Amino acid sequence: MKNLNIYHKIAVIVGLALITFNSQAQQDVQFTQYMYNMSVVNPAYATATEDILNIGGLYRTQWVGLEGAPKTGSFFVHTPLSEKVEVGLSFTNDNIGDVVNENNIYADFAYVLPVGLESKLSLGLKGGVTIFDANFNGFTLQSGNQTTDVAFNENVSKVFPNLGIGAFFFTEKYYLGLSAPNLLTTKHLENENGIQSTGVQSIHYFFTGGYVFDINKGLKFKPSFMAKAVSGAPLSIDLNANLLFNNRLEAGLGYRLDDAISAMANFRITPQLRVGYAYDYTTTNLGDYNSGSHEIFVLFDVDLFGLKGGYDRSPRFF
Repeated sequence: MKNLNIYHKIAVIVGLALITFNSQAQQDVQFTQYMYNMSVVNPAYATATEDILNIGGLYRTQWVGLEGAPKTGSFFVHTPLSEKVEVGLSFTNDNIGDVVNENNIYADFAYVLPVGLESKLSLGLKGGVTIFDANFNGFTLQSGNQTTDVAFNENVSKVFPNLGIGAFFFTEKYYLGLSAPNLLTTKHLENENGIQSTGVQSIHYFFTGGYVFDINKGLKFKPSFMAKAVSGAPLSIDLNANLLFNNRLEAGLGYRLDDAISAMANFRITPQLRVGYAYDYTTTNLGDYNSGSHEIFVLFDVDLFGLKGGYDRSPRFF
């Protein structure tokens, strides 16, 4: 009976996800610390710091305590090849209740142009595949001799190609980004026994920005935002305000419109290594059924030739 209840709960989560697909609502994964996971969202993201290999990973467990809630992991690596060319790879896994599993594997290419004495404009392309799996083995949605829902009769495993584009305008103190990381719409599920069970991956548009204000020698103020738009869903807006102390410790608060409030912090352990954590408190009715969301990240910058110095070198603000 306990397993039956678990399957019912997971089926509800999966059902909500499939309904979301049908209504073309929000589908792309959600990150609170997007400013440190930018290359996953925007292929044009660039640091323009030559001879530095940037490596990062982020893990998010959403709606803790809700059976079958999503878990998301991402990994990226990128580096400039020259003053104008930056390349990278990114991987994202999105898992719902160990039933729906989506992997995105992409290569990124960015071309960086100087547009002023201190500002640069990067134009980027993203290309790769999405691997979508839905495993309904063991699902029993009704008791007795009644059959299960036919929409869950067969497992799904498909691979889809995809392309993305982006632009990223930046200086050492601020940035603006505009991107669409998935341009090709795809159908994840098909009709089965006359029942419509189609899932459409819609195009998502991201607009991001951030600024670093110098309050005094040891204190900086870092506001940032991310807006995400997709046809058929309300506009998603994240607003964040962080304080950076002595270029080492960063802490702040965030608000996702009509969804959650967040607290976050990260620490620069060494000149190359930064770790961070964020907690989201759900402000919708769904908050009655979970204890919030947790997110951790690790950033590691590899100085390929040992020429960039220690703590005295210019820190990476975003």
